[in-house]
Order: sequence, then C-alpha cells, then structure tokens
Amino acid sequence: MTTDDMTTDDMATTTTTTAVFPCFTYDDARGAIRFLVDAFGFVETAVYGEGDRVDHAELTWPYGGGIMLGSAGRDDSAIDLPAGVGAAYLVVPDDAKVDALYDRALAHGATVTRGIRDEDFGSHGFTCRDPQGVHWSFGTYRGEAASGE
Repeated sequence: MTTDDMTTDDMATTTTTTAVFPCFTYDDARGAIRFLVDAFGFVETAVYGEGDRVDHAELTWPYGGGIMLGSAGRDDSAIDLPAGVGAAYLVVPDDAKVDALYDRALAHGATVTRGIRDEDFGSHGFTCRDPQGVHWSFGTYRGEAASGE
C-alpha cells in the first residue's frame, strides 16, 4: 500500500502506531540498553538473548515510536551493521523537556556534538553521541504535514 492508496482513516491509524523502528547494533548491547534508558529515558520493552549477547531488543520512546537493537556479530542477524554506527532523531514535546533531557544526557556521559539551539525550521534541540558512537538528535520539530492534508 502506498500513501496514494491510503484513506484518511488509514493515515490516522498509521501515524499513531509505531511503524518505523530504526535499528542499531552494539558491541555491548546490554550496556547500550542501560545507557539509553538512564540517559535518554527510553523504556525497555523487550530484550531477548543469553548472557551478554542480545539477539533482539526493543526500546520505546516515551513520546511515541521506538528503536530496535542487538549485539554486533550475531550469525543469525538479517542485517550486518557495524556496531556503534547510525543516527536517529527523536521528537520531544517542548523546549523545557529538551533542556531537561540535555542535562540528563550529559549527566550520564553522552558526548554533545551540537549544543542546544533553535533552528530556522522551528526546532529547539541538540545532538549527542552515546558511549558506543551512535548519534542521537532530540528536538521539538515534528516534521511537515504531507501535501494534501
């Protein structure tokens, strides 16, 4: 189904249900989970694997959506991604929550790569890296409405 085939009801359902999950691999996936929960406020939804290995993990973003991650080097992985590579943008509801998240991320060891700033497209946000190298951008920009809406 393309967006051209979707009804308004389909689009409303699609936008309220998580349908896109950025995926990441980590050398220390369990450590990454702890960091993402503690520093950014993700909610651990599911973690599968034995010992240090994570075969599949899902973390929910409290403002909608989520990510998936796993340990690097798994033989059964459908996607062979290098560990600690990638970037994601996450929407935060307002400026005050962005500022509080910035302080929380710093307190837990995130490396800021772009400090808090207001963008000309209307976002208030920042970008940082987690301890294993993945870039995370946070801001108030929710994206533009699709044409025709």
